[in-house]
Parts: sequence; structure tokens; C-alpha cells
Amino acid sequence: MSNNLNCRVRSMLASDLEQVLEWRNHSEIRHYMYTQHKITLDEHINWYKKASNSPERYLLIFEINNIPTGFININKIKNSNIADWGFYVAPDSEKGTGKMLGITVLNYAFKVIKLHKICGQALSYNVPSAKFHTSLGFTQEGLLRDQHFDGQSYNDVAHFGLLANEWKISENKL
Repeated sequence: MSNNLNCRVRSMLASDLEQVLEWRNHSEIRHYMYTQHKITLDEHINWYKKASNSPERYLLIFEINNIPTGFININKIKNSNIADWGFYVAPDSEKGTGKMLGITVLNYAFKVIKLHKICGQALSYNVPSAKFHTSLGFTQEGLLRDQHFDGQSYNDVAHFGLLANEWKISENKL
């Protein structure tokens, strides 16, 4: 990927709904989600209405050179500066897009939202997500055994955490 890329996050708009739903329903993304059925447009619209009205939620679109390339959901824990995040990039994204998304979003989370900590989760078979988190400086803080039933089997869920002061150190190494 070129170094002359303009990466940014912006708030998700209703006009982004169909694109985000298309990404979310792609088999390569859906396979790693807690909810693995194809989401209908009505389900997606209802989720968006509820989530976008929550002051604790940040629904974000990651753009490269003004082209939407990923989705991020940051959900603050009430009365704290700690949040969970979830994300995915467009299925046809170039290699390295996820890393750019991670760096851009973590800068936003710690410098703009002023989070103290951001937490992530990955199903045990989602090895790329676990590697992604640790490559950004996250620490695996726990493993919940047989925590998620996908309709056929139980799966472990790995929990990751990154503190703002750890990000300052990691950011300089990336």
C-alpha cells in the first residue's frame, strides 16, 4: 500500500447502511461474528436506529482517500472511559487495510474520545483477529471457555485489552 493515503474515520450515516450490510453479510466476515445468519435490511435498519441513538455508541466508517473501506463499532461502558470495539474491512480490501484501520481507530479512540481502555473479543478460531489485536499492542487478558454457541458447537472467546498509555508506546513501534 502507498504511503500517500489519507486515512480517517467518520460517523456512520444512514446512507452507509446498505454498504455496511453488504460487508457484514459477506461469508468471510459473517463466519467470525457472534450472529452468523444473513442479516436482513429490516434487522439492520432497526439495529442502526437503536445503536445510533445511544450516546455510548460510536458507529464509524473507515475511509481511505474518501472511499469507505471499513466499519467500526465502539461501545462505551456506561459511566467510564472503557469501551468494547468491533470492526471489519470491506471483503475486497487490499492487504494492510486492517492495520491502517486499527491504527486510525485507536488514535481516534484514545485522542478524540479520550478512552482509558479499549477491549476486543475474538472467537477462538478467529486466529487472524487474535494476531491483529496483539500486533497493535493489545494484551490477551482472558479466555472464556465454551462461551459462545454458534448453533453447532461451543467456542472459546479470547478477550483483549489495550490501555491508552500502552497505545502511546505501541503506536511509536508500528
